Amino acid sequence: MNPIKVLVVDDSIVFRELLVQSLSRDPSIRVVGTAKDPFEARDAILKYHPDVMTLDVELPRMSGIEFLRKLMPQYPLPVVVISALSDKVFDAMNAGAVDFVAKPAIVSRSQLEDFIQNELLVKIKIASTAKISNIKKAVADTDNGHLTTAHKNLIVAIGASTGGTEAIFSVVKDYGVDIPGIVIVQHMPPGFTQMYAKRLDNECRVHVKEAQTGDRVIPGHVLIAPGGDRHMHLVKVGEGYQVEIKPGPKVNGHCPSVDVLFDSVAKAARSNAVGIILTGMGGDGAKGLLAMRRAGARTIGQDESTCVVYGMPKVAYDIGAVEYQEKLTDIAKRTYAVLNKM
Repeated sequence: MNPIKVLVVDDSIVFRELLVQSLSRDPSIRVVGTAKDPFEARDAILKYHPDVMTLDVELPRMSGIEFLRKLMPQYPLPVVVISALSDKVFDAMNAGAVDFVAKPAIVSRSQLEDFIQNELLVKIKIASTAKISNIKKAVADTDNGHLTTAHKNLIVAIGASTGGTEAIFSVVKDYGVDIPGIVIVQHMPPGFTQMYAKRLDNECRVHVKEAQTGDRVIPGHVLIAPGGDRHMHLVKVGEGYQVEIKPGPKVNGHCPSVDVLFDSVAKAARSNAVGIILTGMGGDGAKGLLAMRRAGARTIGQDESTCVVYGMPKVAYDIGAVEYQEKLTDIAKRTYAVLNKM
């Protein structure tokens, strides 16, 4: 198998060289070039035809986000953004980036090596498999239905990874305030989940917040698991539900884990839940979704044609966890359809 050709774009010569040295140690990676700004990057793309580009958000002469918006329509390319803690990263995802990593404060060479080997390299390898043609704004039917059932204890659980920030937005923006309470795990670095929740809250009809222990799961409200070293669990309290955010080891390589959330939903809500698994690498969430389906929940998986990475939904589909497989633009409508039969 040919090595993945990588172009490194960063305005810091020190950081560029450290990235090149560390990435080059992996035999599956070949750094074909570097650039300090979008203009050099454009020339390098045409010269080297990289498989993946790493891109800093803050660049001279043109921002990384503006560069992405100009680049992607003309030269679609898997891009992994390296960003400081800023909501600008979500503008980059909206502009077509596949994924992002949090730029570390360079305290020591060993910490930087750990960041590159355990975070950036993984993201680059995943990005090399991404379907760039599926990174686009989804235009859905304006009428996705509404809730007709009088049932008060329904819940919707959603899990996603690579490509998930835009996929989740595409689904959640089509829900009205009548939608049952929603709980979400999106694999994301700590700090970014709060900004992501605020961004969704500003752009969707439902209310969205980063979850805290004790938050009630109520209609028209969305709770997003905080990134970091804690899992989100659903628990039944009286006639309703709330979430608990508890420390725990990584599951399927992730914390928070979709499987942990889905398993708790299967136990707490049983047949009163809808589980949705979206784009992402690996199999996190597949077994949990199967547990939900076996408990009587209705389950939906994103189809291959609209996934940036058809990993998690594929594993779930292959093991029989997915009841309905839908295009991204049809998931909100399917959600309402199954809720109204419950």
